[in-house]
Amino acid sequence: MHLRQVAALGLATLTSLVTSAAVPTEPVEVEERQVADGACKNGPYTRACWSNGYSIATDFDQKFPTTGNTVTYDLEITNSTCNPDGNGERLCLLINNQYPGPLIRASWGDNLVINVKNSMQDNGTSIHWHGVRQYHTTASDGVNGLTECPLAPGDTKTYSFQVTQFGTSWYHSHFSSQYGDGVVGPMIFDGPASSNYDVDLGPYVLSDWYYPTAFQINSLAAINLQSQGPPPPGDTILINGTNKNANGGGQYNKVTMQKGKKYRLRLINTSVDNYIRVSLDGHNMTVMTTDFIPVKPFDVQTMLIGIGQRYDVVIKANQASGNYWFRANVASDCLSANNFYAKAIWSYSDAPSGEPTTSGHPEPSDCKEPSQAAPYWVQPVPSGTFDNAKSSLDVGVTQAQFPPGGDSLFVWALGNSSMNVDWEKPTLQYFADNDDDYETRMNVHYTTNEGKWNYWLIQQDSRAPPVPHPIHLHGHDFFVLGQGSSTYSPDSPLNYASPPRRDTATVPGGGWLAIAFLSNNPGAWLMHCHIAWHVAEGLAVQFVESPEQVTFDQNALQETCTNWKNYYDGAFWHKDDSGI
Repeated sequence: MHLRQVAALGLATLTSLVTSAAVPTEPVEVEERQVADGACKNGPYTRACWSNGYSIATDFDQKFPTTGNTVTYDLEITNSTCNPDGNGERLCLLINNQYPGPLIRASWGDNLVINVKNSMQDNGTSIHWHGVRQYHTTASDGVNGLTECPLAPGDTKTYSFQVTQFGTSWYHSHFSSQYGDGVVGPMIFDGPASSNYDVDLGPYVLSDWYYPTAFQINSLAAINLQSQGPPPPGDTILINGTNKNANGGGQYNKVTMQKGKKYRLRLINTSVDNYIRVSLDGHNMTVMTTDFIPVKPFDVQTMLIGIGQRYDVVIKANQASGNYWFRANVASDCLSANNFYAKAIWSYSDAPSGEPTTSGHPEPSDCKEPSQAAPYWVQPVPSGTFDNAKSSLDVGVTQAQFPPGGDSLFVWALGNSSMNVDWEKPTLQYFADNDDDYETRMNVHYTTNEGKWNYWLIQQDSRAPPVPHPIHLHGHDFFVLGQGSSTYSPDSPLNYASPPRRDTATVPGGGWLAIAFLSNNPGAWLMHCHIAWHVAEGLAVQFVESPEQVTFDQNALQETCTNWKNYYDGAFWHKDDSGI
């Protein structure tokens, strides 16, 4: 496999500065009372409320606001160089000449219109809006090979969808491992919350960072897989695009707190290969959202964040004035590997300047997601149904021709098949042609009929390297009925009454993950491991859901595909991985 040339963008370091706001003297915590739709207006002590009859008590599966407001963004991806931690310039790919890319912000019920221009020299692209349900808008999901052809250099695509969820997420390229070179950015969808706070600090974009390009590391990871070896370790961790390097260059992200205030922090793991565990010395964090799902608040000292996962937390500034380390450590217990970790400096407003001398919290020694993350709005899953109705997908390593017709290589597989998409004929083209003769390498699985439950057991093959896999589903979130670190059996405990709910969850190394979701959103939906090297080697399936009910602009699809074909026929670099 060759090393692809990647061009890149330069990086702007971001520093988080906090200002105070006047607040009432004493809050009434939302978790201590029941909130009815439309009971009050959103404020520091009434975050459970929203507006126009909507609140944290709204069943967001059944209804969501329609504001009539359209929010528009223009994004341009370019080649550049960047130096996020002071180690030295390297090739990057930037959105609007910054890393991370611009914050996209809208309110629950708004319409988003996002124009994406590909101004890169040698790369196609597609932009996925991670965790966004894309309710009846599958054509805007941004997965080349499924919902579109890649966007050719010089081309522009408009993504349009309604914001039917609220919380925190991110957007990123779904063109091979491209997002690891900088094509990422945060998203905030404002809405109610299950815990009160005074100040919204905005997103904390966490990312592993490599001094070679992501395409180079992807190729090395594929080579190492031939002997079942691990990929190369990352070189550092970045917080909002910055960190000090091992030699002391670069700069820390900084946050200022005012004693007595409560701060909402939106944690996003945008890494390509690393689970990250975060903490703030001397302080607890109150978790109120997992992915896009509001939860009943619970306190933690440290939080493990899988790749693609998000946690909204509230931090109370209730300790002695001073400077404190915020830590973003690679979770070695999840078999993640990195040469250097990240820190940020959190200071009380009256503290003298200087680096902290604080000590960190004890870190857990296991790779487990929080089991206490109970959704605020409880929807039980029909009990006792899993073993009778489940379909199984094995996570393993198989041999396949990568690319088709090329060499036979060891690659990752899901469901005994390794995905390898056709950039020039995405799944939506099959829908448009009323063609259900899908190629085997597309790894298509059908969902149940609309209104019916889907049950999936994802089990790691004992012959595969026993690494955890963060599994992400497009077009839906899912209920986590259970997880285990060995082989699933009918005696394995499952939670039907109040299971955690999210769009990204972990298959433990050597273990299993049991999920359920309702068919209620026709489209072509990818489910994949969010380790970039694994999905690039085919660890993905796609769910085809009620294709006869899918509508989209076929002319727009055809225009993008024609432009891509005209470019790709003469391109120097060609696809040498799964394409996603």
